[in-house]
Amino acid sequence: MRLASFLIENRQSWGVIEGSEVADTGALLASSYPTLKAVIAAGAYREVAAATREAQRLSVDAVRWRPVIPDAGKIICVGHNYEMHRQETGRAKADHPSIFIRFADTQLGHGGDILRPRESTMLDYEGELAVVIGTGGRRISRESALSCIAGYACFNDASVRDWQWHTSQFAPGKNFPSTGSIGPWLVTTDEIPDPTKLSVTTRLNGQVVQNQQTADMIFDIPTIIAYVSAFTSLSAGDVIATGTPGGVGAKREPPLWMRPGDVVEVEIPGLGCLRNTIADED
Repeated sequence: MRLASFLIENRQSWGVIEGSEVADTGALLASSYPTLKAVIAAGAYREVAAATREAQRLSVDAVRWRPVIPDAGKIICVGHNYEMHRQETGRAKADHPSIFIRFADTQLGHGGDILRPRESTMLDYEGELAVVIGTGGRRISRESALSCIAGYACFNDASVRDWQWHTSQFAPGKNFPSTGSIGPWLVTTDEIPDPTKLSVTTRLNGQVVQNQQTADMIFDIPTIIAYVSAFTSLSAGDVIATGTPGGVGAKREPPLWMRPGDVVEVEIPGLGCLRNTIADED
């Protein structure tokens, strides 16, 4: 099942993607499940499937996409999780995942404008695989970690590099408003039985700038979930971005920064293609 959050004539809703159409399932189930996060928390997929048969259908071009989980309680990101990227950044090998946090208001959906802030011109792309938690908890074991996942989505952890490099802490460069994106939709785990058999491709203005298999992660998804859930309780709808492959713009010669008018795409076969334009912040 493919699930998405969107706006229809400024009304917030969510629904099921079926080919080139969107079923406005949220309009029928709003009293019980006002958001997609509520659906995931309740595990109400059978109810959603039944309601979808009666829901209004719209063209995918008729909606404005929101982040898959607009109200995510936590957005947890993993840094330097592909060997090629670790090497290009000169980071030492580590025994544990490098973790940083994004705020929910830094995210936008498919088709929206990633904003280059006034404070910097060093805006970089980072295509990633995102995991959305279904069944949360504390101290989740590696063995049960995959069963806690609701689904997967494409993620662009776009970064304001000079602000990221102000100190050893990444947070400033990762939390300017509307600098990251997730979508276009969430694909449930029944359609993605093995997340290690995916590939992450990032294109800037049609040119491939990143392309790597998820099997190349240094810390796999079960390890990440077990590690993160040891220090914080995970909840339904929380998002974990699993790291970006090598090829980031900051490590190219000369550096390749995203500029207003550019188009950036993150594509993962089976999950779709997350597409955003770059614009200057007003």
